[in-house]
Amino acid sequence: MPLSTQSVKIPIRDITTFAVLGTIMFLSRVIMQFIPNVHLLGLFIAAITLTYRVRALVPVYVYVMLEGVFAGFSLWWMPYVYIWLPLWLMFMLAGKINISKKILVPLYMVLCGLHGLSFGILYAPAQALLFGLNVKGMIAWIAAGLPFDIIHAIGDFLAATLIIPLSTLLMKLDKRDAATHKSQGTTSSIDSSLAEFSIPSHCL
Repeated sequence: MPLSTQSVKIPIRDITTFAVLGTIMFLSRVIMQFIPNVHLLGLFIAAITLTYRVRALVPVYVYVMLEGVFAGFSLWWMPYVYIWLPLWLMFMLAGKINISKKILVPLYMVLCGLHGLSFGILYAPAQALLFGLNVKGMIAWIAAGLPFDIIHAIGDFLAATLIIPLSTLLMKLDKRDAATHKSQGTTSSIDSSLAEFSIPSHCL
């Protein structure tokens, strides 16, 4: 018996926005690649998750695909399929917390820092599977990369101070864009069965 689920259509303007955000994420990483393990990806993922919720996965995976296209879909790329999901999930949960911004700022900083610090741990299972590492070898691999993870964590921790300003800006732009389309009396949803992009409503 076929499973029937409701779905939520993503307007064309959102798809365009998500493509641009994913591209900005990729370009920011390329621009900052001269600084090892320091980038703004945590900042962007956190801000777009607070703004777009589950739909934030679209720009995240636009970025992931761009990494594969331009750097190669090699073994190093495979963990990128899942490694950003814990950060997205943390901010999906954090976005439901109704507390003062004075508390949110350090909370967001800690969450980003934790993800940066655990990057090697998250990456390690893929390394073990792809290269046949046992538990001892995986732990040694994590330990060897710990100094780089610490640098990663510090960079993410400091960049997270900009999460609230960036997410606030994105929310304002999103509302303004939606109001503009509404005032023009246009509908930008993709209704064609060949071009429909939808997300199950229970994920929102």
